[in-house]
Amino acid sequence: MKFVTFRNSNGQPEVGVLDGASIYSLASAGIADMNQLAALGAAGAVKKAKSAIAAKAPKVSAKATKLMAPLLNPSKLLCVGLNYRDHAIESNMAIPKVPTIFSKYNNTIIGPGDTIILPKHATQPDYEAELAVVIGPGGKRISEKAWKKYVFGYMNLHDVSARDLQLATTQWLMGKSIDTFAPCGPFILSADEVADPHALNIKCTVSGEVLQKSNTKHLIFGIPKLIAFISSVMTLEPGDIISTGTPAGVGFARKPPRLLRGGDVCVVEVQGLGKLENPVEVEK
Repeated sequence: MKFVTFRNSNGQPEVGVLDGASIYSLASAGIADMNQLAALGAAGAVKKAKSAIAAKAPKVSAKATKLMAPLLNPSKLLCVGLNYRDHAIESNMAIPKVPTIFSKYNNTIIGPGDTIILPKHATQPDYEAELAVVIGPGGKRISEKAWKKYVFGYMNLHDVSARDLQLATTQWLMGKSIDTFAPCGPFILSADEVADPHALNIKCTVSGEVLQKSNTKHLIFGIPKLIAFISSVMTLEPGDIISTGTPAGVGFARKPPRLLRGGDVCVVEVQGLGKLENPVEVEK
């Protein structure tokens, strides 16, 4: 199933199921936000949604409403750096022996169609297409063998980065956690509909030019390893996001560099997860 967050007639966020040209609201089923739905796990969420639809849940036209970021307030948005060998090589960095984890925050999250705002003082804004994993039932010290029980679903995520700010120090935070720098969506696809998340094509197109094209089979650290590694030190909670890293082709490593600029339109596509499209503007 495709789970979305949309603006209802009062302009408030509401969780629903995207089915073709329609969205079925899950508010009548007592679902207040996506974190609450994620806590049910993929199977539980699908069962809840099917029951709501069978009970004639309110339906709206997808064209008549605005899709928001599927998750507006995750407790954690964790990203994995240098998780494709070719990207580590193009970045002139060592192939990591353990996952490189960094955070983005809720100020970075925007939805499909929302505008990426480039800070005036950032000279090297860059694009990064990524597959994001959404955690279902939470847990700590999760074993690699048990990883599937903790995954709610998958979505597109764009890890926008200001390279000049990111690489000014050994800590990447300032270049990664800029307002609007984590577009995601348009929906979360429930885990039961993804046979193998390690066999998905991934692509980033900027203003009509395909700049990244790869497959998640090239991840250095797969999803079982990432969930086990992260949960060894922190409790993963329903709705937490783990963005698994980007492949080669990023702008600052190109010759000449192809950095983001005002007027660009970015499209991130992971196979089966729809298109995440966002325009780019420079801060006024």
